Amino acid sequence: MYTLTKISSAIMATGLCSLLVITPAIAANDDISPVTNGVSQKINTAKTDNTATAKSLNKLLPTIKYNTEGLDKSAEQINSAEWQQGKKIDRVVGTRLQALLNWHQNGVGPVDGYWGKNTRKAMQAFQKAKGLTVTDNLNTETWNALTASEKLTRQPVLVRYKLTADDVNIKTTTIPAGAEAKSKLEGMYYESVIEALAEKFHISESYLKSLNPKASFSAGETITVYNPGNPNTKPVSRVVADKATETLYAYDDQNKLIASYPTTVGSTATPSPTGTHKVKVKVNEPNYTYTGDNGEKLIIPPGPNNPVGVVWIGLTKPSYGIHGSPDPARISRQASAGCVRLTNWDALALLGAIEDDATVEFK
Repeated sequence: MYTLTKISSAIMATGLCSLLVITPAIAANDDISPVTNGVSQKINTAKTDNTATAKSLNKLLPTIKYNTEGLDKSAEQINSAEWQQGKKIDRVVGTRLQALLNWHQNGVGPVDGYWGKNTRKAMQAFQKAKGLTVTDNLNTETWNALTASEKLTRQPVLVRYKLTADDVNIKTTTIPAGAEAKSKLEGMYYESVIEALAEKFHISESYLKSLNPKASFSAGETITVYNPGNPNTKPVSRVVADKATETLYAYDDQNKLIASYPTTVGSTATPSPTGTHKVKVKVNEPNYTYTGDNGEKLIIPPGPNNPVGVVWIGLTKPSYGIHGSPDPARISRQASAGCVRLTNWDALALLGAIEDDATVEFK
């Protein structure tokens, strides 16, 4: 049995979520928050009707100031990539496709430029939302819908970012395998600067390194990164965890689907609950308490490599919640112990937008 607690809080959620790995209408174009003036993940509160949500997101997500000066030809090729029927989705087109899906609030997980399971699911969620034919492969109708907004499509996919001291002078640690060893750590920190940067920019570690083959990733250095854009800023009143598609769908109070996220939902051995529940507690940077077979409790400290990542959204259904993950690359590719598992950045985006008494449905 596992338990999760918040630092300096009496709130405790008992969870079955194990650290052991067992192996829709989207908002219209004018609802999308385009990146402007070289700043990503910084919501202009003066230009939104959802000030509280915007302030929450600005507090939770790192502001990314970027430029496009000095991009190499391969990066510029990605930024201007176009797809046509019959054209192969290589890494150039694939990267821009993943960006467009993300910017339409259909998450693909870590951006890596490859056509894969999570990218296909995001495309199909977008197709359903737009009333398009749902296909297993990209088609002209879908590409035209993805690129219909000029504001959205003129955003650069790859940008240049100057690393700060705060980016690289971080605490790191080696994460041990066992719960007892984890409980003795000061924090469940990142294991490397590369891991921290990959999460900040919503990109796979290997792709980040391939975009910057000569980088030392030190303060003052300018590197090429993926531009994550802005998250959904509409308050989320209801979410649906779909076990069949391994997707979490988020709706506003008008029952409009405003975002979707790839997720891991339960397993055969430890299935997710059924029915409808409510959000009970929302925690940023939670502790995690492991209860062994002998009843001994071990508190695992907070951090991005905590078993539930950096977010816990506990439900009225005891032991269950929506949470982050220490391994974003395995979202939708592993089983959870009954909870809804997201990438840390998707979990933070949802935490900033979900209402305190939002409905959570499992199907």
